[in-house]
Amino acid sequence: MTQYGFFFDQSRCTGCHACSIACKGWYDLPPGPLKYMRVYQWEQGAFPNTRLGLLAVNCYHCENPVCATACPNEAIFKEDKYGAVLVDQERCEGERECWDACPYGAIVYPSDKRDEKAQKCTMCVDRLEEGLIPICVTACSLRALDFGPVEELRKKYGELDTLEGLPDGSQTRPSVVFKPRDGKKQLIPWDGNKVLELWQQRGPFAATDLPPTFTDKDAVTRPAPGTVGRDRLVLKPKTAEELMVATRNDE
Repeated sequence: MTQYGFFFDQSRCTGCHACSIACKGWYDLPPGPLKYMRVYQWEQGAFPNTRLGLLAVNCYHCENPVCATACPNEAIFKEDKYGAVLVDQERCEGERECWDACPYGAIVYPSDKRDEKAQKCTMCVDRLEEGLIPICVTACSLRALDFGPVEELRKKYGELDTLEGLPDGSQTRPSVVFKPRDGKKQLIPWDGNKVLELWQQRGPFAATDLPPTFTDKDAVTRPAPGTVGRDRLVLKPKTAEELMVATRNDE
């Protein structure tokens, strides 16, 4: 068996959700939390040292799929031609041990009902059989995704199998190669304190008796816990609502 896999270039991803939307369209998935490809977006830091985290996550069709080992009904298996990890819907009883085991949150469900059957990225084996590549790779206009035999991807892109926020790959041996985002650098000189002063002002046409927009600069530079709605990567949301919050971009 030749193991196929994915390449993801985090430095190219803009969080446009094209991969996720194309996947939903190809598989005719309904609106909501049933997403085989999930695009996470979260904020890091506080003004003036902020950064936006972006991460597109599908199933990495691990060489050691712990989801398959955890399934009491043997409903998850690794097929022989491409190394895709697939779900046998007839065997699945929705017990969710597979979800508990998968460190990437690749197992998804249409809702929080406990009898829902597990679903996940299929590596687009139907497209592969037609000589096509996975629909998410085709949809990415920034070329942040690539696909092929994983050994060829490693020769081309390196052997990094984890990113900040993702688990170490030694346990599952994911069939993926990553390129991390570039380090943050200042392109244009600017004064953070001056920006805060401008933010405090109401503008030249505002009524003169209006107070400043804020008086405590620390409230901006050191926001209280809970102020920022998505302040971390939630790779394994525990509910459908939490998954939607973590992966929604007003779609």
